[in-house]
Amino acid sequence: MNAEILTVGTELLLGDILNSNSQFLSRELAVYGIDTLYQSTVGDNHDRLRAAVELALSRCDMVILTGGLGPTEDDLTRETVAEALELPLVLDEESETRIQEYFKATGKEFTENNRKQAMLPEGCTVFKNDHGTAPGCAVEKDGKCVILLPGPPKELVPMFVDSVAPYLQRFSGETIRSHTVGVFGIPEAAIDERLHDLTEAANPTVAPYAKYGEVLLRVTAKAATAEEADALCEPVIAEIRARLGAAVYGVDTGGLAVTTVNLLKKNEKKIATAESCTAGMLSEKLTEVPGVSQVFECGIAAYSPEIKRQVLGVPEAVL
Repeated sequence: MNAEILTVGTELLLGDILNSNSQFLSRELAVYGIDTLYQSTVGDNHDRLRAAVELALSRCDMVILTGGLGPTEDDLTRETVAEALELPLVLDEESETRIQEYFKATGKEFTENNRKQAMLPEGCTVFKNDHGTAPGCAVEKDGKCVILLPGPPKELVPMFVDSVAPYLQRFSGETIRSHTVGVFGIPEAAIDERLHDLTEAANPTVAPYAKYGEVLLRVTAKAATAEEADALCEPVIAEIRARLGAAVYGVDTGGLAVTTVNLLKKNEKKIATAESCTAGMLSEKLTEVPGVSQVFECGIAAYSPEIKRQVLGVPEAVL
């Protein structure tokens, strides 16, 4: 099987955003024996996007699109793909509920245009988004497969690992199993130095993906059965733990923020944050996790000395 990766967004064409999605997807597709023949980028324009989709469908078995799944008028990917495939968009109620819960958890207002993100091509396989609002999906028609994924890497990468990778199993002649090792506190370059021999291996493969504040190591093995593939992964994961020590915070946990929230729930603890120069970035990371309201009390971004003294009780000597 062969594929084309189509990244959508005028900001990509202008160079305002680095296109890391194509690199990630090409590397991942190769694991499943899917050859990437073309990579294209198109702006937020209906006619040009429609032409790009139709061209990709004419020359490849699979088309993967990233971006353009937001709630605004210039987010056109869903509508354009459905139009090209001659499929209606229908409301996916589970996705709508998840989007509403996300807005409730982050304290933001759910508006009517956000419902647009839950409108998906009829008959598609839905990929849930645990790190944002826009769900992904896969549509199969006339021997072609079209996959829609969100543009932000912080949403795309975990969605691929959790949902798209298992979906792609059907296109591979082998059983493929992947496990994600979360690492915190060691730069990607230092990790590569310590694990160089493991990242050069063929089966299992070890691929690092740098995220904001952490690094994810994807350990992937091919075998005749899932049990055999997992058995290949286990000693490699154990070796990673041995070399990186306490910097490994978990395996298949869903990311650092998700791990933190789950540990708080498990231990019946709650958390509040007080930040200055980070301007609330820590609380933002935590409140992106669904269900965080059970454990997150409040977040304060304090810049003025008066607030730091009066609200947070920071001693004058520290200030």
